[in-house]
Amino acid sequence: MRDAFVGAVCERVQHDRSIVFVSADLGAYALDRLRAEYPEQFVHSGISEQHMVDFGAGLALSGHKVILYAMAPFITLRCIEQVKCAIASMNLPVTLVAVGVGLGYDHATLTHFTPEDIACMRSMNHIEVLSPADAEGAAVVADLAIDQPRFRYVRLERQPMAPLYQGRFAGALDRGLIELLPGRDVALLACGYMSHKALRAAAELRSRGINAGMIDVFRIRPIDPDTLRDVLAPYRAVLTVEEQLLEGGFSSAIAEVMIDGGWMKPFKRIGICNGFEVSNGKRDYLHGLYGIDVPDIVRGAEAVAAAR
Repeated sequence: MRDAFVGAVCERVQHDRSIVFVSADLGAYALDRLRAEYPEQFVHSGISEQHMVDFGAGLALSGHKVILYAMAPFITLRCIEQVKCAIASMNLPVTLVAVGVGLGYDHATLTHFTPEDIACMRSMNHIEVLSPADAEGAAVVADLAIDQPRFRYVRLERQPMAPLYQGRFAGALDRGLIELLPGRDVALLACGYMSHKALRAAAELRSRGINAGMIDVFRIRPIDPDTLRDVLAPYRAVLTVEEQLLEGGFSSAIAEVMIDGGWMKPFKRIGICNGFEVSNGKRDYLHGLYGIDVPDIVRGAEAVAAAR
């Protein structure tokens, strides 16, 4: 996904001199290409993400289309004051791109985990939060950042992901979600990496006689209430799935829309619980440890589907 996003930017910078890509990280092939071929539009800030945010704000005030890129924990939690004061306060058209969100840097443990990035970033004034689930979505979001600059936070996986959207992502941008698998009994809602696991869980649920659907909500803020209401209308129950702490994360965003609209239905959340054990291991191992793996999703969906 990272390479798809940066690759799309590479295709655009040769025709648009106003684009400036600022990175606190190096090492990916796509970044090497961008730096080598378009050195006047690529800036390496060094391991200085807070400075990078302030620098990006200045570029935006100078009329540039600015994309800031770094590892997820360092462009979010490390920079939250700068993002608030330098970008959000003036609603500057700067795109923040985080790579390795959630537990994506599984081998690096707590310093590189971001189980709270959605809660932190969606609370920012003016921000739009996007979390695509495959390379197609990442490339479309890169074009969006250039064609319609605004204050955005884009969440990307650092590793390749299986194709999910099959050419449908661009057409769904205005809606902010895609119903990847229609259903009736319980709707599984997820984004990013967890959309892939939710689809696997939906298949397992169908083998058990539960007609589960799967909805990828790739725009976490803002969520259009009418679109969400319409897509959930056929379902009897809702299960949200996330690789985030439950407090303020993805599920909170969904629940807020439903509560404010006055159309709640049986609702359950699968996510990382407060007091989780800080551990090291492969991502799937951590998902099992934290109760957010496919079997946990299946059990949660069975429980909420049985609710009356």
